[in-house]
Amino acid sequence: MIERLHVGPRLSEAAIAAGTVYLAGQAPELHPEADLEDQTREVLGHIDRLLRECGSSKAHLLTVQIFLADIADIARMNAAWDAWVTPGHTPPRATVQAKLADPRWRIEIVVTARQMSQPSAP
Repeated sequence: MIERLHVGPRLSEAAIAAGTVYLAGQAPELHPEADLEDQTREVLGHIDRLLRECGSSKAHLLTVQIFLADIADIARMNAAWDAWVTPGHTPPRATVQAKLADPRWRIEIVVTARQMSQPSAP
């Protein structure tokens, strides 16, 4: 069985199957004009919220893919990431430069995590 959360006409924000949580790419929504650090913190907040709704957390990340509009920003992104990630639970991660869907976006993050409890009501 597959459970989908926040289902839209084009994509779902999350899917849960066999105890694994798959999140759609998370990008800045509230402040797309913000600098990279603020966009990164916003995106990580979206990830925290969705993982909680799915019965998981950042301590249960299985893999992470980070897309940066400019790979030269990796050190600034890493500063926000390092403050967020759970020490001792850093997941396998790939970080690449990519042309993002909205030219104001500096970052998009995709995560897969292990589900630890039943999803909460949104």
